[in-house]
Amino acid sequence: MLRVLVTGAAGLIGGEVCARLVARGHRVTALVRRNPDVRGNDGALVTGITVVRGDVTRPLMGLDPDPQDVVIHCAAHLDFDAPEVELHAVNVAGTQNAIDYARAAGARFLHVSTAYVCGDGDGVISETPVPEGTRFTNRYEASKAAGELVVAASGLPFAIARPSIVLGDSATGRIRDFPSLCNVFRLMARGKVTRFPAARNATFDLVPIDHVAAALVALAERMEAVAGGYFHLVGAQAMPVAELAHGVARVAHFPNPAIVLPQDYVPEGPLAQRMVATFGPYLTRNPRFADSALRRATGLRCPPTDRAWLDRLIAYGIARGYLPLPPV
Repeated sequence: MLRVLVTGAAGLIGGEVCARLVARGHRVTALVRRNPDVRGNDGALVTGITVVRGDVTRPLMGLDPDPQDVVIHCAAHLDFDAPEVELHAVNVAGTQNAIDYARAAGARFLHVSTAYVCGDGDGVISETPVPEGTRFTNRYEASKAAGELVVAASGLPFAIARPSIVLGDSATGRIRDFPSLCNVFRLMARGKVTRFPAARNATFDLVPIDHVAAALVALAERMEAVAGGYFHLVGAQAMPVAELAHGVARVAHFPNPAIVLPQDYVPEGPLAQRMVATFGPYLTRNPRFADSALRRATGLRCPPTDRAWLDRLIAYGIARGYLPLPPV
């Protein structure tokens, strides 16, 4: 049994990680800020845990340190467009506060970053520290890369886990909270975006929540063996960006968005403008994230992230009422 403190425990990843840790017999302390409910991806409250209120922007996260074996640091500011000072307060200074707590608690440190600290990198992206001189496409990426540097310089036994774009369960498509990328599906399904920009070879790396949570638990249970490692928690295969529009087009009651090259795209309104402002750099690149280090360390392989999975994600969004229902 491990004693594990999970920050960001009310979030999508943190909640599912807490549920899986408890199921494996570990003693879990769940750090929340405002929302006291810790729920797994199935939406059920996680029981058998200790919920504490804290704030990663405060020294020691506002807690009196309790002995822990591992701190899993999931808490993060996820808004690409947030002011730099806000992102730094949570993703960099907040990471330092979590490290200081882990040191006082005698814990190893498992840091949840993002695969997209690769910035504008294309081609094969290795499971190594972010190269000096990397050009980031938004302030969020830059803040997460800076957070990794804080972890690496901490002197604690650490591992860095880098999920890509986290979506629904591999088998069912279920997701407790729809992340920002799902708004792209929503805009196309509602006919607000009828022309979708995508470079010919551009890909998204989309990963099911169950693979991410299973990998984080597996790394937490192997912290002595994986110390100092960087691990990509990514899809089995990258998905062509154009496949997002194709997935919408396969639903009978949705429109059929036309795919155009980014240089030929003219936004159709403020919502489409916001979509391009947020995701524009991701519509033109083809990073391919190596995950051999994760597979060697844990034996885990991501389930297929293919067209059938995308169809399950869209079907779940319709069933939940997030995407438009068929006309009566």
